[in-house]
Amino acid sequence: MADKIAIIGKGQDTLAFKAAGVDAYTAMDSNEARTLLKRLAHDYKVIFLADVLAVDMQDLLVRMLQDPYPIVMVVPSAAGSNGLVETQLKEQSERALGMDILYNKEEK
Repeated sequence: MADKIAIIGKGQDTLAFKAAGVDAYTAMDSNEARTLLKRLAHDYKVIFLADVLAVDMQDLLVRMLQDPYPIVMVVPSAAGSNGLVETQLKEQSERALGMDILYNKEEK
């Protein structure tokens, strides 16, 4: 596994990444993305995954956190974020640091 990077997205979700030299793969739905992610996990160190596809794959993503590679980063889709990116970033930072340093806001 070299320092290879991939993205799995729907249609236009992959265009900017492809322009930056990232290997781009398209999936029409979460089931197709799940199969693709499992296959790509053997060849890539970092895999970006569009949030619209990741929403139904939380079980797989949690299992993949057990291993150091690949690093799976959920990113907003071209249509905009569905909130999954922020939720996962918050949960993972809390897991790593034991506290919420990103979204800890005092209520007024």
